[in-house]
This record gives sequence, structure tokens and C-alpha cells, in this order.
Amino acid sequence: MSEAELLVDCLHRLETVAIDYMLVGSMAANYWGVPRSTHDIDFVVEYDTSQVDAIVDAFQGDFFIQSVSVASGLRPPHQFNALHHASSLKVDFFRVAGDAYEFERFRRRKRVRLLGQDAWIATAEDVLLHKLRWYTITPSGRQLADARGIYLVSGSELDLPYLQYWAERIEVADLLASVLRD
Repeated sequence: MSEAELLVDCLHRLETVAIDYMLVGSMAANYWGVPRSTHDIDFVVEYDTSQVDAIVDAFQGDFFIQSVSVASGLRPPHQFNALHHASSLKVDFFRVAGDAYEFERFRRRKRVRLLGQDAWIATAEDVLLHKLRWYTITPSGRQLADARGIYLVSGSELDLPYLQYWAERIEVADLLASVLRD
């Protein structure tokens, strides 16, 4: 199974069980920017204890997923994953948590048609900002390249005041200035 096929499969499963989610990470950067190969799929999800079994059931069979992991995602560090048996590709899930920016980012998600499937995805601005934020945590040229790719492809449509407002608050203003300059 290709990454794209796995993504469509995951989107379908999340839509079927009505879990609030948004696609983030490299797959979202590929949508808004310059596509590149990736080895996992990242989602931000919002759920509570009553939905743990629904998530596990939705991914059971084709994935290695444990209810104890999904339940532990309700507590810090607010994450769990599922491993696709056939492809060994990993799907990471992060619960909405943290600071005001993380909640704003989820609130702003957009509904798009992605690979023939309806999907919720983080906005181009928020994918770019989050790539810069991750760069400050684990410096990687990939994060900066993704941010630059988003600016290259989606730059004329980006909400620059929004970018600058949140870049200041999440302490990536210098990195954002660098991306906008380059």
C-alpha cells in the first residue's frame, strides 16, 4: 500500500467514526507546498474516553493499535500511534493540547477534497508555523524546506498578518522572516 492509499484509508476510517481530526505534518505540507516523500502520516485528533473504543475498532485488523495507548493519549504527552501491518507505515495521532496556538490551529482547520476523499486539514499558515515550531525543537533541514515549500507554492494566498501574529507568540518570528525573505 502506498502512502497516498494509506492516507485515504485513514481519512475514511476517521470520517466513518466521526472523530474530530485534521491532517498535519508532512502530508499536509505536501498539500500546501512542494511534495516530498514521507514515512508516516500525522493527525491531530480531539476525542474523549467515550471514543477510545471507536478509534481502536476503526483501525483494528489492518493496524496494530492498542486501546491502552489510545486511552493514554488523553494524558501528556497526548499521543498514540497505529502501525499498518501490510506496509509497516506508522500513523501518529496527537491530541489537541498545549497552548492557545494549538487550539487556534485546530479551530482553523479546513475542509478539502484530498485524493478523492473529503478531509480536514490544517491551514497552510498553520502547517508552516508548526514546521517552524518543530524546527526549534528538533532542528532539521526538512522542517525548513517544508516551510519554504509552502511559502513558494501558497505564498500569495497566505494570511501574512496571521502568520506574523502567531510567529511572535510561539517564538518563531526570526525563522518566519527568514522563510519570507528567501
